[in-house]
Amino acid sequence: MQAKKGDAVEVHYTGKLEDGSVFDSSVSRAPLGFTLGDGNMIKGFDSAVYDMVIGDKKTVTILAAEAYGERRQDMMIEVPVKEVPADIKPELGMVLQLQGGNGQPMPVTVVDIDETKITLDANHELAGKDLIFDIELVKIG
Repeated sequence: MQAKKGDAVEVHYTGKLEDGSVFDSSVSRAPLGFTLGDGNMIKGFDSAVYDMVIGDKKTVTILAAEAYGERRQDMMIEVPVKEVPADIKPELGMVLQLQGGNGQPMPVTVVDIDETKITLDANHELAGKDLIFDIELVKIG
């Protein structure tokens, strides 16, 4: 039976960057379960599982546009130093939580600090990167 839209599936995966470094893997934990075509997975990953049968393994390269999108300059936020809460001592690389427009937490990374402002990057950490996934379909239904 081939995996198709609407199927509940479980996969094991290892996600790598083009330099071979692993950014995530399910191999040492339970497989990842999701419903094909429900919009909860990055588009390229979801598409890669279509038509697989249980036991199939494949390696796919997902371009940034089909993964977490390209890096966006409008996701760079400059905050005047005087507006940073006194209990926060920003450092380069520090991850902070802002509240997004819809009230959801939004992680941001401190990417620059000067005397007057800090610059925060709200892009997903994998934005702008092509991703390579080793995928094994372990269950349908």
